Amino acid sequence: MKLIQQPDDGITPIVKAIRKARKTIEMVIFRFDRPEIEKALQAAVQRGVVVRTAIAATNRGGEKKLRKLEMRLLENGIQVARMANDLQRYHGKMLIADDTLYLFAFNYTKLDIGSRSFGVVTRNKAIVKAARSLFEADCTRQAYAASNNRLAVSPENSRQVLSTLLKSARKELLIYDDRVSDRLMLRILQERAAKGVSIRVIGKICDPAPWAQSRKLADMRMHVRAIVCDGSRTFIGSQSLRKLQLEGRREIGIVVHATRVAAKIRAVFESDWERAAPRKDKEREAQEPAADAKTATLQASAG
Repeated sequence: MKLIQQPDDGITPIVKAIRKARKTIEMVIFRFDRPEIEKALQAAVQRGVVVRTAIAATNRGGEKKLRKLEMRLLENGIQVARMANDLQRYHGKMLIADDTLYLFAFNYTKLDIGSRSFGVVTRNKAIVKAARSLFEADCTRQAYAASNNRLAVSPENSRQVLSTLLKSARKELLIYDDRVSDRLMLRILQERAAKGVSIRVIGKICDPAPWAQSRKLADMRMHVRAIVCDGSRTFIGSQSLRKLQLEGRREIGIVVHATRVAAKIRAVFESDWERAAPRKDKEREAQEPAADAKTATLQASAG
């Protein structure tokens, strides 16, 4: 397993992956505006690589760009499949180059690659096989049957995979997530905290949570969903701990059992935490006198 860290690593790992491919490239696209990646795909076709893309049917504000991208790719010999619209959104981001999976929490855009985010590179045969099965299912608009408990695919098995990870925590959970709001996930987190697990979130917890600390990344845009569990297991993906992203959209993530990867993300988290701005503390609001209870309740509902 190898970690990609943004914005530090930039576009280089993606372009290198495409340039190294010798037989096949399969790429899932939600947002895309990097000409360097497009040129690398074109060059891959020219050297005989079979390049296939699965492009979201829509995204907020960028559907025309997606259609133009489709036409350019087709003109250059790249196969294009458009995702179905049975789910509210097809939001995953991954690239399979030959026998290697690159799974990203960020899109192929200048904005996302310049933000705090992560990606994972793996050659684990079972995970790559499951990812390729997902790609085939979505390209052909067929049902996907989850086959690997480390590849989290919404809506099929993300809730189960992430619940299992959170419940396994014994000491610490470090979470990047801009909107932790799913009731069942919040309950698991609260139960873990009651067992003595330290929980810190860079992002937002949408309910009063006296059992956790949260801060806002103040000096950098954040486009990542990641969890470090006890310094040894890590989740990286496109899904937040939100009901919609767990049950109503196509999201893709991975659980990594590699202490080295967890240690790197933990070090980045600690650095980000030190620079992050404490949020107005809903935990304190929940503990304030009854006169302020109504305000706290209204704020929690709005989140």
